[in-house]
Amino acid sequence: MKTDHTPSRRRGEALERAIVTAVWEELAEVGYAKLTMEGVAARAHTSKPVLYRRWSTRVQLVVAAMTYGVPTRDELPDTGDLRSDVLTLLRQLESRFDDLPTDAIRGLMFEVLGDPEAVAIREYVVQTRCEDLIMVLLERAAARGEIDPAKISRRIARVPKDIIRSEYLTRADFNGRVPDDVITEIVDEVFLPLVRPVVRGD
Repeated sequence: MKTDHTPSRRRGEALERAIVTAVWEELAEVGYAKLTMEGVAARAHTSKPVLYRRWSTRVQLVVAAMTYGVPTRDELPDTGDLRSDVLTLLRQLESRFDDLPTDAIRGLMFEVLGDPEAVAIREYVVQTRCEDLIMVLLERAAARGEIDPAKISRRIARVPKDIIRSEYLTRADFNGRVPDDVITEIVDEVFLPLVRPVVRGD
């Protein structure tokens, strides 16, 4: 790893993108257990004080990297159809990792399952941030009359990302991201039946 660079004077978006990229490169190379603020700073060509001004722990730093590019409430898809909205959101969330090694993502997921410190990463990124976004889509669908408001729950909102995470952890045959057809199956065969009424034939 090169460490002979003078700390950069970049600001704002450029600096944040460089740091996020450095976090993922470090995770791919050394794993979460050996990731350090010093290593990230060196790879991002900045300084540790710059990191600590933004994130006081490496958990906060990794959370920032994992949520970088996640849409805000105002940026969520709003097509007028729940299926389309959820598929678009899940594809957006997965596309953030297009340039990253699958092993790095899978390795991080395994580590956060067993590291008490890293549990905060899973709870915030998966069980809070993504869950909140899908809750917004469900609430919009209910307001349109597309689904019964009684069907809305945070447990149901966790289902798509929980299954996608399970696919990363258990499907070693995936050579890259979770395939789009698998994401579609998760939405059509698991998620939507939980919130939409069953339509039975005559």
